[in-house]
Amino acid sequence: MEYDVVVLGGGPAGENVVDRTRAAGLSTALVEAELIGGECSYWACVPSKALLRPALARADARRVPGLAGSVGGPLDAQAVFAHRDYWTGSWKDDGQVDWLDSIGAHVYRGHGRLYGVRKVAVTSPEGEHHVLAARHTVVVATGTRAVVPDVPGIAGARPWTSREATSAREVPGRLLIVGGSVVAAEMATAWQALGSQVTVLVRGARMLPRMEDFAGELVAEALREAGAVVRTEVSVEAVVRDGSTGPVRVVLEGGEVLEGDELLVATGRSPHTQDIGLETVGLTPGDWIAVDDTCRVLDHDWLYAVGDVNHRALLTHQGKYQARIAGAAIAARAAGSPALDTARWGAHAATADTQALPQAVFTDPEAAAVGLTLAEAERAGHRVRAVDYDLGKVSGAGLYADGYRGRARMVVDLDREVLLGVTFVGPGAAELLHAATVAVAGEVPIGRLWHAVPAFPTISEVWLRLLEAYRG
Repeated sequence: MEYDVVVLGGGPAGENVVDRTRAAGLSTALVEAELIGGECSYWACVPSKALLRPALARADARRVPGLAGSVGGPLDAQAVFAHRDYWTGSWKDDGQVDWLDSIGAHVYRGHGRLYGVRKVAVTSPEGEHHVLAARHTVVVATGTRAVVPDVPGIAGARPWTSREATSAREVPGRLLIVGGSVVAAEMATAWQALGSQVTVLVRGARMLPRMEDFAGELVAEALREAGAVVRTEVSVEAVVRDGSTGPVRVVLEGGEVLEGDELLVATGRSPHTQDIGLETVGLTPGDWIAVDDTCRVLDHDWLYAVGDVNHRALLTHQGKYQARIAGAAIAARAAGSPALDTARWGAHAATADTQALPQAVFTDPEAAAVGLTLAEAERAGHRVRAVDYDLGKVSGAGLYADGYRGRARMVVDLDREVLLGVTFVGPGAAELLHAATVAVAGEVPIGRLWHAVPAFPTISEVWLRLLEAYRG
């Protein structure tokens, strides 16, 4: 079967490539072995936020006078799970398939592998074989999988990864979490609120190590206040589990043993490229796939890689952004366009991956950031100044919740007087993020931001306070 474009992987990035190439009039086939919609829709972003929303709403309510006394009881775990199941479609992808049909895309169910230049071989669950040929482009959008570290005994202990943590149907009495990442922080928040006694074991000095230092510190402090145990600079030496349903024991460096009913391992992701035929086109199975700013694979003018698999930015929204950029580039090249707009912030360059990358962590408090941290900006050689403000001193924050605690930081390029990065930590802070993203991506001068007047009394008035602090 021949198509203009063949997309290998049906997660959010792959789906968005299909959307853009079909909008450009290119015939497109999508190959997916699991559920169309991918990790985000069924085992990550969507179910985790469905689990977290009741936890965050209750936490907010407990800080509101006149309401706090009414929300002291436990969450209804089964109702929370039912809400999660609704948002995952009970792990059925009928709606996604219907949408693909409606735009004229062709879906192939089964394991897809590159089969040389511009070809993809597909083996269906029933054992049928197809070879799909691409007139113009093949796009790899196979994403990542959870890494389970090579620790003695861990394989036999049947640890949770993010998949089990977001799809479980029973609340474990004691949950041990290894890692300090976004997954670790969010799942610690969710399961502690659902009734687990959570212990978080962080190898490094703090949680959320890719954000400003104060983000991980405030999140860990709140987890401890909620009853969780958070330990940093600890190393797991072994894991022991006897029987199929018995407790799991984690042995730390030095011999200390911790016991739990389940163990969640949240120690990173690896590329889903081990068995997709990379060797047939001169690439290495199991490796990340290097691309240029149009997301075209280096030294392969017909091959693209979008989303987590290219290791530019392991975030769903960023994979979808890359898909939009790549889709435009694929369409332009297929139409014979003599030159693409690949300049910084051009129509065919995924500049935001490195210059204005936004991320929101839905813990209590929420942590949201875009662009560079202070340390990253300094390492990159910028002459910068960090401006901090206590978010709890903003009138809108005090009205939002009694005892509101949070912090804001903007990193200013002193030579150009534009923002290189912004971080907010506090209840509801994720909704402040897009304004910061616009400011960073648009390179809006400080002088112009002074004229962007925040409504009173909103938490966004922190922008005014930051600018006042900068101007002195």
